[in-house]
Amino acid sequence: MSIGCGEEQGFTASSFSEDSRVLALDWGAKRIGLAISDPLGFTAQGLPTLSRRNKQQDLNYLKSLARRHSVTLILLGKPLQMNGQEGTQAEKARSLARILQQHLKIPVRLWDERLTTVEAHRVLMDAGVAPAKRGQSVDRMAAVLLLQNFLDSLPRQVLPEEKQ
Repeated sequence: MSIGCGEEQGFTASSFSEDSRVLALDWGAKRIGLAISDPLGFTAQGLPTLSRRNKQQDLNYLKSLARRHSVTLILLGKPLQMNGQEGTQAEKARSLARILQQHLKIPVRLWDERLTTVEAHRVLMDAGVAPAKRGQSVDRMAAVLLLQNFLDSLPRQVLPEEKQ
C-alpha cells in the first residue's frame, strides 16, 4: 500500500494523461470538500461539497466520482500541527487513507493541509462572499487549495522552446 505525504510516491507532472486526474478530499465530520485536477495537472477545480451521510454511502459516492472523472490518485489532507509534527488527527487521516485505498482501489497520498481552511476563509472573504455563505464554500475551497499546492509542487519537464 503506497500511502505517503510528499514526493516519495513517484507521482509527477508526467504522470498525467488526457484521461487521468487527481481528486483532492478535505475530509470533515459533516462535509467533504472536493476538488479535481484538470487533465494536464496544472489547475484544481472545485466540485460540489459532499454532505456526509455514513461511511459506506460516502465511500460509494467517492468511488462513483472517481470512476466518472478517471481519477488515478486520491489526495487526502493530512492535518499536521503547526510545528510539522503529527498528532492524533494525522493518525486518523492515515487510517482513513487506508480505508479509501482499499475501497476505491486507487492510490491515496496524504498531503500537508496546514492552514488550508484558514486560507480558504481568507480567499472567500477577499472575494466578498457573505459570512453566511462562506461556510457552504470553505470545504470546497480548502480542497482546491490543497490540490493546487500539490500540483504546484510537481516537477515539470521543460520543453525545448521554453529554455530560450
